[in-house]
Amino acid sequence: MLDNKVFIIAEAGVNHNGDPQAAEKMVAAAAQAGADAIKFQTFTAGKLLVKNAPKAAYQTANTPAGESQFEMIKKLELDLDAHRKLIRCCKDNKIYFMSSPFDNDSIDLLNDLEVEIFKVPSGELINVPYLRRMGALNKTIFLSTGMATLTEIETALKELTRSGTVREKITVLHCNTEYPTPYEDVNLNAMLTIKNTFKINVGYSDHTPGIEVPVAAVALGASVIEKHFTLDKNQPGPDHKASLDPCELKLMVDSIRNIERAMGDGVKKPSKSEAKNIKIARKSIVAGTAIKKGDIFSEANLAVKRPGTGISPLRWDEVIGRRAGRDFSEDEAIEI
Repeated sequence: MLDNKVFIIAEAGVNHNGDPQAAEKMVAAAAQAGADAIKFQTFTAGKLLVKNAPKAAYQTANTPAGESQFEMIKKLELDLDAHRKLIRCCKDNKIYFMSSPFDNDSIDLLNDLEVEIFKVPSGELINVPYLRRMGALNKTIFLSTGMATLTEIETALKELTRSGTVREKITVLHCNTEYPTPYEDVNLNAMLTIKNTFKINVGYSDHTPGIEVPVAAVALGASVIEKHFTLDKNQPGPDHKASLDPCELKLMVDSIRNIERAMGDGVKKPSKSEAKNIKIARKSIVAGTAIKKGDIFSEANLAVKRPGTGISPLRWDEVIGRRAGRDFSEDEAIEI
């Protein structure tokens, strides 16, 4: 998608609070921050959960008391028209539109809208009929793995590939499904375990406070980073307080791009910027005292000092024991 660049997803999720106009403002904010994609969620409450489904603790803490999860979810739906407008808005802002479908009909809706990249949310990783429906499309898929074991990830990959998605189109995202995720529960090294176990592209979907962990994930080799953001952390809703604001999102994007450039090609050699300092910072073999012609070079009359314009001290053993071919004053670079 981006020719070896880390693909950065600004996770809008449901932080639009069910308002399509707020969702469009989020598109513009994500684009201005430099994200490659903005991701929403596609669902119908009646197909996502039963009416008496309990809320998670973080949802209870950030939504009105007495409101059921079904009532909360129902208010956050985006209809077909809203999806169409958001896709147009993303094209206008030159940013990828993405969404996580939460049921089979939502998969079909996004496919009919010709969405290029599909995201499997962590909760659907064990949903076999869902995985088969998505896998049959042979789309680019980001598979989120919050709450999952390696065995469950293996099963999900088998369902997706057996259904028709080529393995090269799948990126597995390490994730922790707690909002916010405590740092001690991130287990970022598990991303490498996933990569080494399944020999597959990996990324990281982050729910920690701040931006340090996704930046670290890039340094470890993540090819995709996903992070929740909001226009205002003080808005009512389940995810706002665990999200970045637009300024923080831009800081994360800029930090990732800096780390990305800093990773380099892995070949250890002098860089273009430091080459000019080699002669300044390195040293040469010089006369430690006045040396007469015919004297034998020894540790007693030689020294190693800057600049590095003379014989390199790497040749020390080659110089020791030779006779001086001429007089040398103290600190003068030795010649042989």
